[in-house]
Amino acid sequence: MKGPLFYSKILLFGEYGIIKDSKGLSIPYNFYNGALKVDENPSSEALKSNESLKRFVTYLENLDKDLVSFNIDELKADVEAGMYFDSSIPQGYGVGSSGALVAAIYDKYATEKITVLENLTRDKLLKLKAIFSEMESFFHGKSSGLDPLNSYLSLPILINSKDNIEATGIPSQSADGKGAVFLLDSGIVGETAPMVSIFMENMKNEGFRNMLKEQFIKHTDACVDDFLRGDIKSLFRNTKQLSKIVLNNFKPMIPQQFHELWKMGIETNDYYLKLCGSGGGGYILGFTEDIERAKEALKGQKLEVVYNF
Repeated sequence: MKGPLFYSKILLFGEYGIIKDSKGLSIPYNFYNGALKVDENPSSEALKSNESLKRFVTYLENLDKDLVSFNIDELKADVEAGMYFDSSIPQGYGVGSSGALVAAIYDKYATEKITVLENLTRDKLLKLKAIFSEMESFFHGKSSGLDPLNSYLSLPILINSKDNIEATGIPSQSADGKGAVFLLDSGIVGETAPMVSIFMENMKNEGFRNMLKEQFIKHTDACVDDFLRGDIKSLFRNTKQLSKIVLNNFKPMIPQQFHELWKMGIETNDYYLKLCGSGGGGYILGFTEDIERAKEALKGQKLEVVYNF
């Protein structure tokens, strides 16, 4: 048995902000994917994944049946038979490893599921997001449900606010463009839950709340609008501001050894870095108007281009 593939995602803009109603823009990233699978001779990774699925099944059994129900008997039988999630998506890297798994389980086992082929009204998208939020909370403590939604639909998703999301188109890439969005590998696994709790702790502080509203969310919203409009000049202006704000206010979420590189990008304008997901490790997202210059400046770092301007 081998199920359909579900892809990783990248939240280009909106990390932390979407918890407080900023805009966000999330795109599928087809470089990594995962699928449900059963093997004759499972590897130790497969066995570990299967163990985790057993716990997940118990959790799913207790979810509100009015929200979502599953063919639990079929799911249990498959898990007992050794089913696991075969995935190339790195865990703890902010590219949605648990999101792809949640999408795969919903796709195969949910009864009365909302399919990708029907007319996806806002209500249906919000319902899916609510279902995925509950399902993914098993992995993170608190999930927005966006990662699985992105993975399930395989479409870019524009978050206007908590109750207003839509599938969207993004400007097509320019193959010979010098500008790029790239991923920088920090080489450390990040844990979502501790990062989110640092953020929630900071939210008790009035100064932090004001910074979030007046600076962070303002520039995040502007970045989303610029990106969708294809206004590159304005996009880089706003991304630079965002990079500064994150360096000044989200230090714990940036791995120590990247503080200098982060600052250097802002000072030289060779590239601007921002968090990819909750931070603390995993990938860091980079934006540059000249990818060759950025590669030169970041020599020795592992860099993956995900989008060309």
